[in-house]
Formats: sequence, C-alpha cells, structure tokens
Amino acid sequence: MDEQNRNLLMAFGLSLMVLVVWMYLFPPPEPVPQQAEDVSELPLAEGAEAQSMADADAISTDAELPRISIDTPRLTGSINLRGGRIDDLALRDYRETVDPDSDIVHLLNPEGTHNAFYALYGWRPGRDMGWDDVPGANTPWELVEGTALSVGSPITLAWTNEMGLRFTQRYVIDDNFMVTVTQGVENTGDTTARMAPYGLISRHGEPDDLENFFISHEGFIKVADGRLSEDSYRNVRDFRIHERENTNARVTEVGANGWLAIADKYWMAAVVPMPGQSFSAVQRYVPSRDVYQARADLPTLVVGPGESDQVETLLFAGAKEWSVLRAYERELGIERFIDAIDWGWFFFLTKPIFATLYFIEGVIGNMGWSIIVLTLLIKAVLLPLAWKSYVSMAKMKELQPEMLAIKERAGDDRQKLQQEMMKLYKEKKVNPAAGCLPILLQIPIFFSLYKVIFVTIDLRHAPWFGVFNDLSAPDPTSIMNLFGLLPWAAPAPDSILSLIFIGILPICLGVSMWLQMKLNPTPTEPIQQAVMTWMPWIFMFMLGWFASGLVLYWIANNVITFTQQYTIMAMNGARPDLLGNIGVKKKKKT
Repeated sequence: MDEQNRNLLMAFGLSLMVLVVWMYLFPPPEPVPQQAEDVSELPLAEGAEAQSMADADAISTDAELPRISIDTPRLTGSINLRGGRIDDLALRDYRETVDPDSDIVHLLNPEGTHNAFYALYGWRPGRDMGWDDVPGANTPWELVEGTALSVGSPITLAWTNEMGLRFTQRYVIDDNFMVTVTQGVENTGDTTARMAPYGLISRHGEPDDLENFFISHEGFIKVADGRLSEDSYRNVRDFRIHERENTNARVTEVGANGWLAIADKYWMAAVVPMPGQSFSAVQRYVPSRDVYQARADLPTLVVGPGESDQVETLLFAGAKEWSVLRAYERELGIERFIDAIDWGWFFFLTKPIFATLYFIEGVIGNMGWSIIVLTLLIKAVLLPLAWKSYVSMAKMKELQPEMLAIKERAGDDRQKLQQEMMKLYKEKKVNPAAGCLPILLQIPIFFSLYKVIFVTIDLRHAPWFGVFNDLSAPDPTSIMNLFGLLPWAAPAPDSILSLIFIGILPICLGVSMWLQMKLNPTPTEPIQQAVMTWMPWIFMFMLGWFASGLVLYWIANNVITFTQQYTIMAMNGARPDLLGNIGVKKKKKT
C-alpha cells in the first residue's frame, strides 16, 4: 500500500478510535431537571376564547369507569371511558428481552402509573362555552356501539352536555397499528355552537430506557407540509426560553399535510390529521407536572341548531416497522411517514441499504446471513473501483526499485524528490491516489450500515445461529463462558470486564484486519509501523460492545477485501508476500 493510502487508512482508523473512546469515557450528560413553574396555555385557534387547559389532563378522583378492551392480532389493551383515553396498549409481537417467556412490550400506560403514556381526544370551547361544556380528559363517556375494539368491530362513545350538544367518538382499528378516530357533534339545542377538536399524545416524564445516544433520535417528531423536524426532550423543555414569552410550547401552522409523534427508538405514538387537513401542531412541556405533549389542534367547527359535523384523525401506536410505515405512507397518503425511522445524515445510503437488506432477509429468512450477502453485494458494486485501486498498487510495487533510487538521489531535497516522483508516475501512467476512493466510499457505507443495525426494529432480537440470538446487541460470547459453550452469560456490555474478556466476533475482526494489513509490507516509519501494528488489536477490544451485526459486517468486509486484493494483485504480477510480511521465512531449496 502506498504512503498516501496508508495515511488515509490510519486517519480513518484513528478518528474512529477517538470517537469510540470519547463516547465510552464521556457519555452524553443527563438532562438537568427544571424548576416547577406556572405555565400559561396557548391561545385557542380560530376565534375560540383563550382559556387555561392546565387541568385538561388531570387525573380524576372519581370512581374508575369501565374499560373497553382492545384485541387485535398485533395489539392488546383497553380504552378508559374516563376521557376516552387510549392508555393501555401492548404489542403482541415484541417482548422485552430475547427470553420467549419475558413480558410483551407495553407501549401505552395509564396516568398514575409508572411511565404514563397515552392518547387523548377532546374539544376546545368557543365563545359562550366553557371547558365543562365540551369533552375533555375526564369526560365520563358512555359506550353506545360495540363491545370491544377489534379488527372489523368498531366502537362508539357518546356524551351529551346541558346545552343539548351530543358528542361522539368512534374508533376503528386495522390489523396493524392504526386507529381511525372520528370526533362528531350533533346540535339538538337552539343556539349555534362553536368548538374545535384536538388530539394529543401525553407522556409523563422521560422513559426509563432513554438511551441519550446521538446515533438514534428519541423524543418529538413533526412533519409540517413536507418538512421534517426532530426535537429531543431537552429541546422541548427549552421551548419556553427560545420561543414565545410566558409559554413553554412551540406552535406550527400546517397547511395541508403533517403529523406529530412522541417516539422511542423502536416504538411510536403519533397523531395524524387526515391528509389535506390544516391544523396547528403544538409541542409542549409542563414543568409543574413533568408532562410532555404533542397536540394537533384542528379548526373550529360551527354547528347550528339541528346540524351536525365530524372530523377524522388517525392515531398510530405501535412498532416503527419499515414495511408498515411505508404502506401507510403510500396507501393513506401520510407524508414522510417512513421518516419516523431515524435514517440519519446519510439517508440517501441508509434507506437503500436497509431496503436491500430487508429484501435479502425476506428471501433467506436469516438476518445474519443476509448481512453477509449484503456485504458481498456492496463489494461487488465497488469492485470496479477496487480493481483499479489494486492494479495501481501492483504497479506501485513494480516501481519500488526506481522509487528507492530516486530517494537516494534526492537525499534531503524534498522538492526534488516530489518532482522526480511525479515524473515517474506520469511516465509509467500510475496514479498513487487511485486506492483512496474505495476507502472513502467505505466510510459512509460503514456508518450507514451501523445506523441501519442500530435503529431499525428488524434487527432487534434478530437471530443468526447458536448463541447469536440478537444481532442488535453485542457479542454474547466471551472467554469467560468459553465463547458460548458454558451455560452462563458473558460480562455485561457496559462493564469494564467486557472490554477485556471479549467474544469470538471481535477476535475474528481483529485477526481479519491484521491479515488484511499484512498483505502489504510493514511501513518503514516508526510511527506508521506502530499504528499499523496495534490498530487491529485496539479495534478488536474497542468494538467488543458494538452490535454483533455490525461486527459481522466488518469481518465479512475484511475477508472479501483480503481476497480481492490478493487475487487482483496476483493477476497483475505483484502477488503479496503474505508469509514474508508476517515474518515467516521461506525455506531455501537445496
């Protein structure tokens, strides 16, 4: 490998090492709790009176009303008739751990319980009306249609106020994670009524499993007329400081298409007004109660005596599955719904890489082997560049005697050395930088695949073979359990022992990287020699707590790169002296 290629590889390796060490030694700081304070509510939209909603989602002290069960192939839970809240929801297809007997994932939880997280639909009063005249968080709804919410079996709730306004909420659920909520009002009184429907997601406190890792967004997501924005919980807490005086909320007017969500790494709850519907997107934090909310305020409805009106809103509550989100985006017209998955800066690479991996896994049925096949495809796409690079390296090897002669003639004259070298390259038609491009292309591909493995739910608890039952988790083997042969677990990934008693995949990574580097002679400069000597083993230990799927990709990439380089250089008359570079002396023929 020529000097420029070595320098580039070392720069990449050292940069990655610094990044890994920095993340390990200096994790992101914990959010600083804010002091409780009084919060003024945002003014209501379209002529409705500006009134406080500070108690709009306060828990009721009245007796608990009956619950209506939710039972679908993928969801189980219940709806609280107190406020019509969807506040009890679990995902049948996902468990907390790889243990088949572990509890299924609970996404939504009632207020008053740990990690309360729920969806709520209500109305904002217009002129000549108060908050007691419209349904809210504590309205005692009555079930008037259906017995349980399931696929093909909707339910309808009703409530009538003293003004003769009859409000209804109808819930229809599909076979995945989407609920269609129809909010209706019928005016049986003798005066015109004005009110505005809203839908909100409310989360009490930050989730216990919040990772606070820059590679994956957790918190608020908003799409407003094609523009995607993501805010952490910390950012939302600071809205009062950065946005409007005396309020802790950010309001975005959406013209036709948009949605709001509070999302975890793998799960999400989102309020989605129907495509074409204008609304006000409100994201806020209530410091006095440590409550985060994402709310869609729809325009005011004017309903005269004897008239009725209604509005539909979608509620997504479930797993951020690529195929499901894509189907909703295409079939329901939900703009950029697939971007609920955090694709990162290299989204133009991350999306097609995952789509290809998803297709391969659908054919093979095993994510581990699919990663290896994906690596082969990536290397095949880059083969023309790799071929050009290794042919150039072969030519550079042929020029070694002439290059050494030039160095001897030039002595300490660096300018003369560079001039003579450039002249030699031009005469022999050799480009010393030809090997840089494949390495440069590997960097964004590597980080894109890292992103795919880290954030997509399809890699969560995805098995390969044997003890490798979760490719999104670090290698479960260790020297301490004889690489999975003994019936006890390896050291915890966040412990110092995991950096010492590493698993079989990191060891294979170190060996494959070492062999790949030994295809080239050891650098003569002491610093380069030390870096090239120690880098494989440093990577071996530092990457022991990375996702095993990513380490698997890197091993496969090293093996394929080794094969390509050895074969192409041998075909061009410059077979690498692997044994000689390792230090094995050839026996002389007698």
